[in-house]
Amino acid sequence: MAAPWRVDGASPGPGARSGARAGSTTGSRTYPMRRTLFVLAVVGVLLCGGYLAVRETARWAVAHPGPALGVGAVVLPLLLALAVVAVRGMPRLRELRRAARAGKAEAEAQVAAMAAAAPAPEADEVTVAVAADAAPWRVEDFLALDADGFEQAIARLCERDGCRDVQVVGGAGDLGADVLATASDGRRIIIQCKRYGETHKVGSQDVQRFGGTCFTVHEAEVAAVVTTSTFTEPAADYAATCGIRCFDGERLVAWSNGAGPAPWG
Repeated sequence: MAAPWRVDGASPGPGARSGARAGSTTGSRTYPMRRTLFVLAVVGVLLCGGYLAVRETARWAVAHPGPALGVGAVVLPLLLALAVVAVRGMPRLRELRRAARAGKAEAEAQVAAMAAAAPAPEADEVTVAVAADAAPWRVEDFLALDADGFEQAIARLCERDGCRDVQVVGGAGDLGADVLATASDGRRIIIQCKRYGETHKVGSQDVQRFGGTCFTVHEAEVAAVVTTSTFTEPAADYAATCGIRCFDGERLVAWSNGAGPAPWG
C-alpha cells in the first residue's frame, strides 16, 4: 500500500548553490583588502603621531637643555633595551604565529571531517501532508505508528480539514490534551489520542481523567477522544454525560479517508 504521508521539501537548485559560492568568493576577496586598508590607516596614524611627538620633544629640548639631558640619560637606555628585547623576540613571535596557524588549520580540518561524517540534519520544519492519491487508511496503518506519530497524524488530519493553530502537546504534564486546534468556525478543539490495540479498549477511567481537565483547564468547546480501538460501555456512557465525543477506530478510518465526519463535525 502506498504510504499515505509524504514529506514535502525541496533542495536548493544549481543557481542557488552557484550564487552561494560566488558570494563566498567575493567575501573572501574583500576581507584581505579591508584588512590591508585598516593596517595602512593605523600605520599612518602612528607615523603622524610619532612625528608630532618628536617635533615637540625637540622644541622642548632646545628650550630646556638641562632637563633634556637628564631625561635623555634615562629614556635612551630604556629605548635601547626595548629594541634589544623586540629583536630577540621576533623569532619566538614567528614561531608562535606558525603554531597558531597550524593549530587553526588542524582544527578546521577536524571540523570539516566531523561535518562530513555527521548524518544529514533533519529539516527544521517537516510538512507532513495527506497525499491526494494515497491508498485508503486502515486501523493497522495507525497502529504501525508510535504514540508520537499517532498524535502527529491526528494533528495533520485536523489541518487537512481546515483547522488552524494546530499544536501537538502530548507528553508528561499535558493534562489530558494531546492535540489542540481551532476549527474553521472558531471553536476550540481538544483531542486526546489513544493508540490502543484491538483488545485494549478505552475505559471509563481514561475518559474521566480527560473529562476532569478538557473543559475546566483547557476550556474546550469540542472535546474528543480518538482511538484506534473501541470504548467500553461505561466509558461511552460517561462521555455522553459530559459531552465528550468518542471516536473509535472505525470512525477514525472513515474520517481519515474522507468518508466520515471529523470529531468536531
